[in-house]
Amino acid sequence: MRCRRIANGYIMAQHFLLSSAAKTLSLLDVMKASDAQVERLFAALRWPETDGQADCVHCGSLSVYDCRRPNGAPRFRCKDCGKDFSITSGTLFASHKLSLRTYLLAILLFCNEVKGKSMLAMSRELGLSYKSAFVLCHKLREAMAQEMKGRTMGGEGVEAEIDGAVFGHYVKQENRKEDRKDRRLAANQSPRKRFVVVVRERQGNTTPMIFKTEADATKWIAARVDRKTVLHADEAPSWNALHARFDVRRINHEQAYSWDGACTNQAESFFSRLRRAEQGHHHCISGPYLLRYAQEASWREDNRRVANGAQVRRVVGNALAAKQSVDFTGYWQR
Repeated sequence: MRCRRIANGYIMAQHFLLSSAAKTLSLLDVMKASDAQVERLFAALRWPETDGQADCVHCGSLSVYDCRRPNGAPRFRCKDCGKDFSITSGTLFASHKLSLRTYLLAILLFCNEVKGKSMLAMSRELGLSYKSAFVLCHKLREAMAQEMKGRTMGGEGVEAEIDGAVFGHYVKQENRKEDRKDRRLAANQSPRKRFVVVVRERQGNTTPMIFKTEADATKWIAARVDRKTVLHADEAPSWNALHARFDVRRINHEQAYSWDGACTNQAESFFSRLRRAEQGHHHCISGPYLLRYAQEASWREDNRRVANGAQVRRVVGNALAAKQSVDFTGYWQR
């Protein structure tokens, strides 16, 4: 961590996001780049094994040649099977109408945000409709989530923290007092109420999942976390069943936030980021999109000390390595 001297003579640590190491790519850099440079960046991330040389997405042949569209958009044609394809064919960005530069700008804007990106702000900055910005950003969240597929956590000598938080449970009360219901009763709670449960390694990865109750998460934790891992959890009775399989250190938050090495502060840090994203940008995250928002927050938390240029390359690489979106393929046909 870098230090800097301030006016009164004291030396204080400089936050990573304020350092030059965190800012390796800017909007000005993207706007100054030529179309050929942007295409080479996407091609290099789409076909890293061939150093950016295109291979046919249909048959795998390297015998392809440039066959651009009349508007100049990049397109290739295979000499063996005769089919056309582009850099984004078969990926999260398949059948797109936006230019590659616009996608690069969108990914940079998305990665530069610390707690999330407002869809309204994205639509204004890129001149898109709100629906287009909404779908685009969810595809970027899907690209981030590619790194969490099948991820196993922990191991010998590894400590991990687990915790859960409720989302989508708000129920607006009636105006008149006599018409109000007791929201503590399950019958009067929102059907969209879900628990986000997170497993976070200390100095490691973060993986979230969605459940109806915290207790439902114990089987998932047992399947995803190595048995030799030391777990840290709070006093919630939902985690009692984990003692049969793991070495679990408990902390009672009514008495202390951290005691004798046991704490869940890093898991709480993840929920702090997710809560601020909800309150400051999205205002409500629930239903089928809740997991995507949780995965975005975990990706941002794990990469908070990675330069923005490297973040952009990772998101682009994940999007180009993934298949077509599982959430938004053919959504306009309903």
